[in-house]
Amino acid sequence: MKFIKIILLVVFTINSSIFLIADEGMWIPLLLKKYNYEDMKKKGFKLTPEDIYSINQASMKDAVVIFGGGCTGELISDQGLLITNHHCGYGSIQSHSSVEHDYLTNGYWAEKIGDELPNPNLTVTFLVKMEDVTEKVLSGIDKNLSEELQNEQIKKNIEIIKQEAIKGTIYEAELEPFFNGNAYYLFINKVYTDIRLVGAPPSSIGKFGGDTDNWMWPRHTGDFSLFRIYANKNNEPANYSAENVPYKPIKHFPISLKGVEKGDFTMVFGYPGRTSEYLSSFAVESIMNIINPNRIKIRDTKLNIMKADMETSAKIRIQYASKAANVSNAWKKWIGENKGLKKLNAIEKKKQFEKELTNWINSNQERKAEYGNILSEYEKIYTQLKPYSFIEQYMLEAVLGIETNDYALDFENLENLDQNAQKELITKLKKGIEGHFKNFNLETDKKIFAALYKIYADSVANEYKPKFIEEVNKKYKGDFYAYANKIYAKSIFTDKMRLENFLNNFSLKKLKADPFYSSTIEVINFYREKVYTTTKEANLALQSLNKKYLKAIIEFNSTKTLYPDANFTLRVTYGNVDTYEPNDGVIYKYFTTLDGIIEKDNPEIYDYDVPEKLKELYKSKDYGQYADKDSTLHTCFIATNHTTGGNSGSPVLNANGELIGVNFDRNWEGTMSDIMYDPNQCRNISLDIRYALFIIDKFAGSQRLIDEITIVK
Repeated sequence: MKFIKIILLVVFTINSSIFLIADEGMWIPLLLKKYNYEDMKKKGFKLTPEDIYSINQASMKDAVVIFGGGCTGELISDQGLLITNHHCGYGSIQSHSSVEHDYLTNGYWAEKIGDELPNPNLTVTFLVKMEDVTEKVLSGIDKNLSEELQNEQIKKNIEIIKQEAIKGTIYEAELEPFFNGNAYYLFINKVYTDIRLVGAPPSSIGKFGGDTDNWMWPRHTGDFSLFRIYANKNNEPANYSAENVPYKPIKHFPISLKGVEKGDFTMVFGYPGRTSEYLSSFAVESIMNIINPNRIKIRDTKLNIMKADMETSAKIRIQYASKAANVSNAWKKWIGENKGLKKLNAIEKKKQFEKELTNWINSNQERKAEYGNILSEYEKIYTQLKPYSFIEQYMLEAVLGIETNDYALDFENLENLDQNAQKELITKLKKGIEGHFKNFNLETDKKIFAALYKIYADSVANEYKPKFIEEVNKKYKGDFYAYANKIYAKSIFTDKMRLENFLNNFSLKKLKADPFYSSTIEVINFYREKVYTTTKEANLALQSLNKKYLKAIIEFNSTKTLYPDANFTLRVTYGNVDTYEPNDGVIYKYFTTLDGIIEKDNPEIYDYDVPEKLKELYKSKDYGQYADKDSTLHTCFIATNHTTGGNSGSPVLNANGELIGVNFDRNWEGTMSDIMYDPNQCRNISLDIRYALFIIDKFAGSQRLIDEITIVK
């Protein structure tokens, strides 16, 4: 276990030729005292590591949660009130919306506790503790076995560790690899399931600027929503019940009205999703030249169809609001990521680092024996994967990007289950019908089907086209919309009543004969046979190489510190409020104000139609206690914190641990930070918490919410 000790001693930043130090890094809270505390103090932090993470006393970790399945949230009152981003709560807000009660457009504010709206399937997850379990996970692993068999042994160890850790408790356990499988950490969690919508501004505030402003700076978005955690009378997790009461947290964040100045210390505490800072040049080249361009192209087509149909009716706009936002978010991020990587000359920087690493490896025979073939193996595998990576994007983005295709796949397991298991799955599928068709427009989906399959047919080599595409070319002269007309009219998956009748009188024969199901399964099986068998083997080889490559990097940089890639586990990132220069001669300020919202006002554009009440408050300058010292109302600010997806909704804290903002985005010039961080360009974008309070107080008039929040002046 000598190398494991090296990893934990080295935890974190790499050779300056590719990894820039500055404020880069997503740090493990358990290890802050050992590796980061002195640096944090130099940047202005005034508390202790135990104030951030402790299992012996209430700490900041007890006020930070996983919100849903992919965002962060934080507690802001002693009554379980939680703030996260508007875009994180968007799906829940949309689920309560209808043409008659359009909470997306008009907002929602519960006037009293009884008006707070339940959200089935929405959860909030607290971290109880984390623990290094590397030695336990890797115990007894036979290094002479294949990567696949070693993985099976590791999985068995992981399951045993997880089960033992939560035996006899109400907790849940997650166990995640770090440093490409060179280290492992156990996370013990407590999950609450009764989460209710308390308040959300109208989209003209919470989503101001829409897709146009997304990923951009300057930004003026009031990106927040409020929820409340409910518990049973013992303050423990419980499914929704009218008997449940607001959760009593052991820690919540006080909110500061002091605002921020350039250079101020800031800390983001949350759950960053995925980063890949330690990729080889071959991997970055694949992302830049194959993966990103093709998925951008496919999503561009899908978005154009969605947006055009959303403009035709309020019903479709509500149905597809959340879907379009999800498609657009990654689409625009990938565009910015490619631009940023190109500007950084990322591939060449990676290659330069690999030359330095190779020289170090070759200078020692033992290292050469262990690491000497890594880069040649990378080149071999990525050359082999090139055509398959192309096909994979079209499968994931075009075929599975069609909603009904994806929905039909949920039914595939019915073919392989015994009668009792079939009944259980049928019951589950029945429960999902209402929600699916509530947000489904047949004509929109049909257009997407025709357009995406046309892209697939036009872009993919003939040897990777399933038979049904040949059939469309012959019988329908390549007109996928004509083909869609036929199968959408007949399929059980495109009509609520037909699907309900089918599940009430289930027949495996009828399922297999369904034209939509059969064509979808044909394409998927074709992919599994022609593509997945090859990519699975290659990815297993890459997994082994990535582990060895990072081990070599760590040894090469044995006097420096490394941080592990994000993997949706609790992390701390810290930096300072700062401006930046996106282009020659252009310098962006570190904050925006309500003035900018008024400047962008355009009643003819949904995303820029400023509410009349907000304009009235602006005219009267009725900002209450939330104005800055220059009497302006600040809306957003930027800092140098290293963030990514999953950090949406994360608390942004000052040097005293007080809430000053809610993280919601990155600047477009810095979206490449998932792969390569640039301290001159990478900025996280946060909602100024004073703007959120102003909206709650002055715009919504919700004094009851203001009264339960701890405010520090």
